[in-house]
Amino acid sequence: MDDLAQQRRTEVRELSRLALAELGDATAGIAKVHSAFSEHIFAGLRLGLGDFVTPSKILHDSIAAGTYSVITAVCDTASEIAGQTADGWGRPPSQTSKGAFAIAAVNGLIGDHLDAQGSPLAEGMTIRVDGVPIAPTPADLAEAFPRATGRIVVFLHGLMETELAWRIGGRPTYGQRLGDDLAATEVQVRFNTGRHISENGRELDDLLSEVVANWPVPVDEIALVGHSMGGLVVRSGCFRAATDGHEWVTRVRHVVSLGTPHLGAPMARSVHYLSAALDKLPESRPFARLLRRRSAGVRDLFHGSLVDEDWSGRDLDALRVAAVQEVPLLEGATHCFVSASVTRNPRHPLGRIIGDGLVLVPSANGRDKKRHIGFRDDDGFAITAANHFTLLNHDEVYDWLLARLDTSPGTPMPRQLTAGASAGPGAVRPPSSDLGRC
Repeated sequence: MDDLAQQRRTEVRELSRLALAELGDATAGIAKVHSAFSEHIFAGLRLGLGDFVTPSKILHDSIAAGTYSVITAVCDTASEIAGQTADGWGRPPSQTSKGAFAIAAVNGLIGDHLDAQGSPLAEGMTIRVDGVPIAPTPADLAEAFPRATGRIVVFLHGLMETELAWRIGGRPTYGQRLGDDLAATEVQVRFNTGRHISENGRELDDLLSEVVANWPVPVDEIALVGHSMGGLVVRSGCFRAATDGHEWVTRVRHVVSLGTPHLGAPMARSVHYLSAALDKLPESRPFARLLRRRSAGVRDLFHGSLVDEDWSGRDLDALRVAAVQEVPLLEGATHCFVSASVTRNPRHPLGRIIGDGLVLVPSANGRDKKRHIGFRDDDGFAITAANHFTLLNHDEVYDWLLARLDTSPGTPMPRQLTAGASAGPGAVRPPSSDLGRC
C-alpha cells in the first residue's frame, strides 16, 4: 500500500472511530442528566406516597440504566470496529474540501486533546497547495511554487476553518489576485485551531524560518494576513520570532487582521460563564463537563491570549479569568485591520451588540475602554451589512488590501480609501475619534 492510500485509510478510520466515540460520550452525559432529574422527581413523590414509590423507582432506574448502557456499548463497539476495518477511496479526507472541513471542525472543538493523543487528525501547521501539504524543503517548495517571487503573502485561516475558506463564493482568493496585481506569491497555511494560539504561533515562527531559508528565490518582503483566530496566531508568531531574534521576521512589512478578536470574542466568554453556571447543579453538571472539553484554542479567545504565560499553570475553568499579557505589535511593519458589522449602520444598537456575528467591532479594532493594542486609526477599514465570513473573500476588502500592500510601511492610507469614497457603497471608514466607540 502506498503512502497516500495508507494516509487515506488512517484518516477515514480515525474519523469514523471519533464520531462514534463522541456519540457514546454524549449518551453517557444524557444518562447522568436523566438520573439527576429522576432523583429529584422520585424524592418528591416519596414525600407524598412514602415507600410505595420505591418499587417503581427501582424498575425505572433499571430500565433507564440498561437502555443507556446498551447505546453506549454499541457506540463503543462500533467505534472499535471502525477503527480496525474502515477503508477509503480517492484522496485522503484532509486533502478534499468536505473532508478537510470535517477535520477542521473536529480540531476546532477538541484539537488539543487529539494532539495530546497523537491522533492522525491533529494536523500540524503546514503549507497547502490544492489541499496537499508541502514540506518546507528547497525541492518541495521549488516544485510547488514554480513561479515564486521574492514577495510572499502568507494567509492564515480562522477557527474551524482551513485554507479552503479563502475561496468562499467560488471566487479567486486574495492571494491569487495579488499575484496578478502585485507579482506576489500566495502561501496558504493550515493549522490545528484547537491548540493554544501561542503553540500555533511557535509553529508559525518555525515554519516561516524554514520557508525563508529554503524559498526558491531570495525573500525580499513578507506580508501576513490572518482571518479571525489566524490574526492572533500571526501576532503571536511575530512576537516570538522578534523576541528570539529570528531573521525572517525582519522582512515582514505588513500584518493584516480580518475580523480578528484582538480583545476576545463574546462566544468564548459566553461558553466560559455558562459552563461555570451549569456546574452548580447535578442535573446540568454533565453539560458543564461537555462544555469544559472545549479546546485550548477556543479558551484563548476569551481575552485574545497570545503567549504561554496566559494559560500555563492557571485554572482555566475558574470563574474569574486572569488578565492576559499585552503583546506589542511588531516594529517596522504596518499593522492593518478590518472590521465588519451585520447592520448597515455600525452604530445601530444591533450592530454594537452583534458586530459581524462572531467578533465585535471594538475587538476587531483592538480598542475599547480598557485596552488598546496599538493600531493606528489610519490603518483600519470597516464594511457594513457583512458578516464574519464575508471578510474571507470580498471585493471591497480586496481593493483596500491591495492599496495597503502596495504602499510602504508607515505610509498613510490613500485619501479616497480613507474616506471610503471609492470603496463601494457597503464600506465605511468612521472618523478616527469614533473608532473606539463603533
